[in-house]
Amino acid sequence: MSDIMASFSILKNESIWIYLLRGVAFTLVISVIAVVIAILLGAVLALVRNYCKKGWCVIFRWIATIYIELFRNTPLLLWIFICLVFFPCPDLFSRPMLTLTSVETKLIFKAAVALTLFESSVIAEIIRGGLNSVAEGQFEAGHSQGFSSVQIMIYIVLPQAFRSIVPTLLGQVITTVKDSSYLANVATIELMARTKKILSSANMYNGTGQINVSDVFVLFGVAAMIYFIINFTLSCVVRKIQKKRRVTPRVVEQELQLEAS
Repeated sequence: MSDIMASFSILKNESIWIYLLRGVAFTLVISVIAVVIAILLGAVLALVRNYCKKGWCVIFRWIATIYIELFRNTPLLLWIFICLVFFPCPDLFSRPMLTLTSVETKLIFKAAVALTLFESSVIAEIIRGGLNSVAEGQFEAGHSQGFSSVQIMIYIVLPQAFRSIVPTLLGQVITTVKDSSYLANVATIELMARTKKILSSANMYNGTGQINVSDVFVLFGVAAMIYFIINFTLSCVVRKIQKKRRVTPRVVEQELQLEAS
């Protein structure tokens, strides 16, 4: 019991919480950057793989297919190591920013690149599923109204495709936040890495002079709670959107029936 109380005493240290919360901030920043860029890149990859089927455009389709299958079917941890070791960092991200050191900005950039490469391949397939759900008659209807192929994609196809994949896409956002914990394996600066670092020096904070088994449960339990709060909040958003999507068609149908009567 004394060991458990000593482990919980670590959480009374304000500097520990500040250190962990900075890790949460880095986790969210890395995840948001990766998700935003991955959605944009994934949309391009999905469009190219789905519609570049004739003439010289087939080359781009092959490139998109190889990219998607390569990153989607290999471990994320592999690309994290490759990016952190070999990927060059622009000068813009090689200098201190806000409260970050130059080392931290480099790590954030390279970590975001690794996550983007991996997540964009997964998101590309999600978007491709949404594109395939749009009826081909939409293209014919668009052309009959004088729209170009690009205009049909922007104003007709993509809005319908994204509307149908919003819950799945948000689910992948949750996965991205969890996947960021892999960065702890390369001593980066997100939440899980900071939790491990605190654990390695827990004997300095628990008052016992040694690292106890209970320290592991307490510190990783706090990290799990933080991840749960973030992802459960996102899950609630997903469920709300799914519920709204189920209710909206019924409301429209009822309104149409009232107008008809």
